[in-house]
Amino acid sequence: MIDDETRYRAVHSRDARFDGVFFTAVRTTGIYCRPSCPATTPKRTNCSFYPTAAAAQGAGYRACRRCRPDSVPGSPEWNHRADLVGRAVRLIGDGVVDREGVAGLADRLGYSARQLQRQLTAELGAGPLALARAQRAQTARLLLQTTELPVTDVAFAAGFASVRQFNDTIREVYDRTPSTLRTEHGGHRRAPAAAGRLGLRLAYRGAIDTEHLLDFLALRAVPGVEEVVPGHRPGTRTYRRTLALPFGHGVAEVDGLAPGDRPTRGWLDCRLTLTDLRDLTTAVHRLRALFDLDADPDAVDDRLAADPLLAPRAAARPGLRSPGHVDPHELAVRAVLGQQVTVAAARTLAGRLAERYGTPLPAADGGLRLLFPTAGALAAADPEHLAMPQSRRRALLGLCAALAEGAVRLDPGVDREQAAAGLLALPGIGPWTVGYLRMRALADPDVFLPTDIGVRDGLRALGENGDPRSAADRSAAWAPWRSYALHHLWSAAAAHHTSLRTRDTRKEPA
Repeated sequence: MIDDETRYRAVHSRDARFDGVFFTAVRTTGIYCRPSCPATTPKRTNCSFYPTAAAAQGAGYRACRRCRPDSVPGSPEWNHRADLVGRAVRLIGDGVVDREGVAGLADRLGYSARQLQRQLTAELGAGPLALARAQRAQTARLLLQTTELPVTDVAFAAGFASVRQFNDTIREVYDRTPSTLRTEHGGHRRAPAAAGRLGLRLAYRGAIDTEHLLDFLALRAVPGVEEVVPGHRPGTRTYRRTLALPFGHGVAEVDGLAPGDRPTRGWLDCRLTLTDLRDLTTAVHRLRALFDLDADPDAVDDRLAADPLLAPRAAARPGLRSPGHVDPHELAVRAVLGQQVTVAAARTLAGRLAERYGTPLPAADGGLRLLFPTAGALAAADPEHLAMPQSRRRALLGLCAALAEGAVRLDPGVDREQAAAGLLALPGIGPWTVGYLRMRALADPDVFLPTDIGVRDGLRALGENGDPRSAADRSAAWAPWRSYALHHLWSAAAAHHTSLRTRDTRKEPA
């Protein structure tokens, strides 16, 4: 928790670490900004501070045209918190209010709409409708300034119920008409290369280690569903995958940083091809979760750097992220496939399931041909077609049935403890699988897997005892960021194995 004097000092120093954590509104101008706004610092007496852009908009302030406060990364607090407010914010980000209304949001969370309104307003200064409205406005601005879509199409693609509602919101938030907002943007606007194709930037705070992210995703990429390929710029790689979305499907591409890019440059280039533009908000939200873009790497690195064991790792790889996933049901299936087998073997099994039970795209897009099979499709699969041990087959079918029926939920609004209990009650689902899903599907930043072979190898590579009991005790020093410590250990294990292979190769006769 920080007080207003600390917030003002952050504004005075233009500290980008606080972008998205709070917003500064200036009474004399009627404008709100991100803390790092390059404009002249306002007097303290003229400043008010709000926890969300929606709260500032609700108080009558307009978004600054210079720093674009509505486009900053989300607060890391809402990304990781497991309470009602954190879960509600993640569901709103996924577009639930636009699709199901406040009643649908409240029902998913198990609260009344009135209770939910009260809780969100108390902590965020805005209720679910205001938060969703702010998100729609930001999506509309993005479409206006990056595409040639007609204004009417932009309105409905952004989630507005009517053109009038769209026009009124844009005027209130940006003090401009939609047409003026588009015209003023300058030379960055461009038409999509094909129908439904959009180019955008995914903002992040602090540093980011895209090499780690792309290595992690490439190792696990399911053939036909995802791939890592050479990027458009020299020395870069691009992650590509298919997306199953509420209104249709899509293909996403996210570029890693180039060797000469600063890790703190602030955004990743992304391209989306959508069959229905109403899925834009949901697709962006899920990609942000996949790449952990709302994290606070400074807080993570500061904590891990305080431990002599991980301090060199944190210094060598600043901004290391803990990847999430775009589809928790897909991840759950793949986690079961990965039980007691290598990553490569799990990837092969997942590829076979995708080929047999996945949905083919209307046309292949590079190496992408399939949508990963749904839990319902796998629950109805013939057990004889599942080439795996009987115990794992039973675990997979039981998990898919529970997910398809809603007996176990893994959506962004689920209570982590309830989800974990529901998973553990299923046959063949143990602590490793539950922990892995908490970390990647439920964005839990404090998961540790002491029995994981990669963790044990990583600890030994760093000179520590890899025994599970010792590892669990050792991990206490890394709370509440043990999920990030896990990735450092996996990285250390991989580097150690590579070093051993290189050494063995050098010993071989010419």
